Amino acid sequence: MKIIECPRDAMQGLTEFIPTHQKVAYLNQLLQVGFDTIDFGSFVSPKAIPQMRDTPAVLEKLELTGSTSKLLAIVANKRGAADACNYQQIDYLGFPLSISETFQQRNTHASISEALNIVSEIQELCIRTNKQQVVYISMGFGNPYGDPYDTAIVEHFTDILATLDVKIISLADTIGVAEPAHIEYLFKTLIHKFPTIEFGAHLHSNPATSVVKIEAAFNSGCQRFDGALKGFGGCPMAKDELVGNMATETIVNFLIAKGKNVNLNHEALKSALDLVPSVFSHI
Repeated sequence: MKIIECPRDAMQGLTEFIPTHQKVAYLNQLLQVGFDTIDFGSFVSPKAIPQMRDTPAVLEKLELTGSTSKLLAIVANKRGAADACNYQQIDYLGFPLSISETFQQRNTHASISEALNIVSEIQELCIRTNKQQVVYISMGFGNPYGDPYDTAIVEHFTDILATLDVKIISLADTIGVAEPAHIEYLFKTLIHKFPTIEFGAHLHSNPATSVVKIEAAFNSGCQRFDGALKGFGGCPMAKDELVGNMATETIVNFLIAKGKNVNLNHEALKSALDLVPSVFSHI
């Protein structure tokens, strides 16, 4: 069972800049917990995501010795991917592929067809530099723009990604609209049809409905869960301040209740949780 902690997703939308030294201290604490992967930063335009402009500086100060966690960085184009590939410390490059044309343009200033070409280019870079690409199917459970959506579209894009030899796909409920039955259907269908792909759940949710959504993905065979401590982050277009990332501690407690060995250092996790208020004190 893989738990991916996403401090980058929690921080990126904040208008007040979190000092580099504070990011470093927080990430170094997270590295002690034992998460499978930490989504720590991004190589995108500082104009687009000013909060992440210090990602290279942060990376150089991370204490990776003794940590089992792998690092994931988000990229939005080939240039950002090439920059990320220069760092041996980074294991995964994450790319947000939306099946909503409107959101793809807003998010990466590219059409869906252009984004698929970028995925192909990133895949080639990953192969050459011994990294792995993680593609997020954003708006994977619906969108607020009126763009076409149904589960067959998700399956169609998964098939395209499979032909590009993408091995990890995370289904992202960007605006928190997925119902448990919807989650269960997609994961069961895709896991069965594409057995060589590792499917993850990147679900946004109101805290009151988090557990039923986690349970739906878990019962459908999902073994890769994204979260952010205390549920910070999410999509600013959600129009609901309570819709954010799944709280990692909720995911952890759910898995423990199901008898799963999450293999985390719980003392280090508690220390990380204790740091959250100071990191996000301006919210």
